[in-house]
Formats: sequence, structure tokens, C-alpha cells
Amino acid sequence: MKKRILTGDRPTGPLHLGHYVGSLKNRVELQESCEQFVMIADIQALTDNAERPQLVRENVLQVALDYLAVGIDPVKTTIFIQSLIPELPELTLYYLNLVTWNRLKHNPTVKQEIVQKGYGESVPAGFMVYPVSQAADITAFKANLVPVGEDQLPMIEQTNEIVRHFNRIYKTDVLVEAAALIPKCARLPGTDGKAKMSKSLGNCVYLGDSADVVAKKVKGMYTDPGHLRVEDPGKVEGNPVFTYLDAFDLDAAAVQDLKDHYTRGGLGDSVVKKRLLDAIQAFLEPIRARRETYAKDPSQVMEILKQGTERAVKIAAGTLKEVKAAMHLDYFT
Repeated sequence: MKKRILTGDRPTGPLHLGHYVGSLKNRVELQESCEQFVMIADIQALTDNAERPQLVRENVLQVALDYLAVGIDPVKTTIFIQSLIPELPELTLYYLNLVTWNRLKHNPTVKQEIVQKGYGESVPAGFMVYPVSQAADITAFKANLVPVGEDQLPMIEQTNEIVRHFNRIYKTDVLVEAAALIPKCARLPGTDGKAKMSKSLGNCVYLGDSADVVAKKVKGMYTDPGHLRVEDPGKVEGNPVFTYLDAFDLDAAAVQDLKDHYTRGGLGDSVVKKRLLDAIQAFLEPIRARRETYAKDPSQVMEILKQGTERAVKIAAGTLKEVKAAMHLDYFT
């Protein structure tokens, strides 16, 4: 049987090149060999956007457009909206009884994100328990594999703790443990040289950006601050322009020549950026065209999401039925 994958994104804005390198590229490849479910995690987005529900709603369509544009095929991959699967919050409620508050507080991923978001003591309860919500998402579809970055490994560990706890207490094997699938590609830095491409930092190249916008962003990219003159030796390590070339330029030998030339001096940043701009434009052009085509008929895109959600509901409902039977909550069957 094919391995089953669950993955997804929070609809807090359009997707960018970092998303492509970190996850979207993998999904396009994995849909050929695995049974893949891609979730638009609008409930999870509301954990820190509860006062901006319209933003989340609008971005559901934007994220779906990006999925279709990069080649995620709704015939091969089930794309669905999290909030329209009523089984997920019910499973979350049952699982909350299997996790201590202390365990949630000490989840490394949660602790890190609390600091990043500057919550202090005002952490929304929904945010604190979202690892349990993720466990519901993963187990509802009995996913064997969950693609995550290394910083998300504690979330998979917590899911598997819940799975083992549930199966032991209720003497069943209904729930399935999941393995983390770590992407092979390194995370893309922001165009400003920051370690992470982030919507909030404004250092992203979006999949739907126009050619002119992409050109402006590439020309303004951070390079080696010590490379002041063309003849100066430059640093390749930590230089986002070369990181992006590694990701998007198909001629690895030519890129290596550029690195060698830049390192010994005599190669200007403008020449390297021109090479990168050509590579990114060539990569984005077909994606941009497909996105524009789908965007002309948003009702078609929403129909794709509707059909995917209906399929996801059937699978989640089957799991919930098994869970309730194991818990002796099947009163009228």
C-alpha cells in the first residue's frame, strides 16, 4: 500500500520561494508515489489571527492558487480546508484528556514560537493546545509520513505520545504513529540576509509576484557587505544570492564557476544578481501563468477545495468512528 502523507500550510498570506524549496517541490514529487493530503490550516491560522478572520478567509483561495500553480494535482492530491472537517475538533477534545498542561508548556516548538510572537503571559489557549490539534489532523487521516522542518520535530513526537497513550489506555491499535519527513533542501534565507524568509519581515519573493516586482527584489538582495569593489574577494557562504542560485539555477557547474570567481575577486554583485534574476524568472514564469489562469475562475478553485474537503470528511469520519468505539462512546450502534 502507498504511504499516506499529511501536510499543509496556514493561510496567512500567499506562498513564497521559501515554501517552494521547503515543501511545495516535495509535494509535487511525492504525489506520484504516495497518497497525499494537503490541508489549508485555517483553524491553526486563527490561533494568532482570531481578530482577523477575513484575512484568513481571503488567503484560503490564495494558498489554493499557489498549490495549483506549482503543480499539485487535485486528482492525485486531496486538498482540503481544515475548518470544514468537524471530526478534527472532536478528536482534539478527546486527546486533550491525554496530555498534561505542563507537557504542552514545555513543548520546545511552542516555547520558541511564544517568544517569537511576543506573547509573554498573554498566550491564547488555542495556541497552547495547537500541538494537540495537529495530532488530531495527523491521526484523523492515519498519516504515516508528515513533512516537517527540524524545528517541528517536537510536534511529531507529541503526536506519537498521544497515539501510544490512546492505544494503551483503550487497548486498541486504531491510531497510527507518524514519521517525520525532513526536507532535503536547506531553508531559503530572506532577501535581506535574515535566516528565514518571512511574510512579516517583508523579505520574500512570492510565487505570484510579477516580473517587475521580482526584478526589484533580486536587485535589492543582500550580498557580502565586505564586497565593496568588483576586484575584492567575496564570500559565498551566507550570501543569499548564491543560496538562491543553488536552488533555482539548473546549471550547477556554471554556478560553481561563479562561486570560484566571486571568491577570488573580479566578479561584481550585479553580474551574479543578473544570473539569479534570469534563473528565478525562468522558474516563476510557468507558475505565474498557471496561477493567473486559475485566478480567472475562482469558483473552479473553490469547487476543487469542496471536492477535496468532502473526501477528507469521509476519511476523518471513519477514524472518528473507530476512536469512539474504542472509547466506548458508540452508544447507539
